[in-house]
Amino acid sequence: MIVLLHKSREALADRLADTGLWLLAAINVLLALSFLVVLAALSPANAQETPACGGENLLTQLEKDDPAAFAKLRAEADAVPNGRAILWKIEKDGRPPSWLLGTMHVTDPRVLAMPETARTAYAAAGTVIVESDEIADEKKASVAIMAHPDLTMFTDGKSITDFLDKDDAAKLTEGLKSRGLSLAAVARMKPWMIASFVALPACEIARKTAGAAFLDQRLAKDALAEGKTLKGLETLIEQISALDSLPLEPQIQGLVQTVELGDKLEDVIETMSQLYLAGDTGMIMPMMRAAGPETGDDAYADFEQRIIVDRNHIMADRAAPILAEGNVFMAVGALHLPGPEGVVELLRRKGFTVTAVK
Repeated sequence: MIVLLHKSREALADRLADTGLWLLAAINVLLALSFLVVLAALSPANAQETPACGGENLLTQLEKDDPAAFAKLRAEADAVPNGRAILWKIEKDGRPPSWLLGTMHVTDPRVLAMPETARTAYAAAGTVIVESDEIADEKKASVAIMAHPDLTMFTDGKSITDFLDKDDAAKLTEGLKSRGLSLAAVARMKPWMIASFVALPACEIARKTAGAAFLDQRLAKDALAEGKTLKGLETLIEQISALDSLPLEPQIQGLVQTVELGDKLEDVIETMSQLYLAGDTGMIMPMMRAAGPETGDDAYADFEQRIIVDRNHIMADRAAPILAEGNVFMAVGALHLPGPEGVVELLRRKGFTVTAVK
């Protein structure tokens, strides 16, 4: 891919290859629970031998190799409104305060730990809001997804191979083979569906196939077990429809480029994870944009609008009447929080006082 900013091309070329990270970002922004339906059957992960997670922070290396490029990226990130926290306090009309936690949809123990203030707020909350309450029951989620095969599969007799040239078909075949999958086994699946189990490192897939819950899912299940009221802001079908609405050609391009990352995928995920753990959410999207092609391609803008901005408005609209009651713990993907049209700013427009918790 064209690496972080033009000046850093040589510094990171050996780490990131030529990849469309917008698709990888899309998979990590959405819960992508579709792979719960098929992953157990297709994944090579061995529940008894979970691979160790690794990876290096690419931005740390960029800062060393090209300080000027890093400084430019840092300035862009610092200009993002509400981009310096993952936990926010929400208040309105003297009601008991509520809390908003930005999450990553992963099983990384560092993420699952949550900040201490978040753990305390969650324990006291009477209502828990997540992106989709369907994640609390994998079987029901699977049934809901399988009832709409047109969103996950080519249902017109075509397969992904009909949209691949010879070179891309070879790259995808090799990339899938390295993950224990065959192109024939997944050829009828939509590109985003295939990406949902190749855009994550082996350690993450292994933990999930072994039954580990990702953060949002654990919060939802615990809420029900503890007698809290659980609310969802979207249905899984709405989430998947957002992914499926992305143009097919850049989906395929992003998939092929993502599998080409190979082991370097761990570096990308580790970079995102460290930014999240540091509360530096405003840096994530600038980093991903800067890592994208310099070809004028608008796939990233389309991704931002459909997968983040449009859904931000849905989340804020649906959460507002619940938050107005107070004593709520709301958890949504961290990329939905920052920005002029992020959930934090949208809730402020609805009359809530939203304050970062350091």
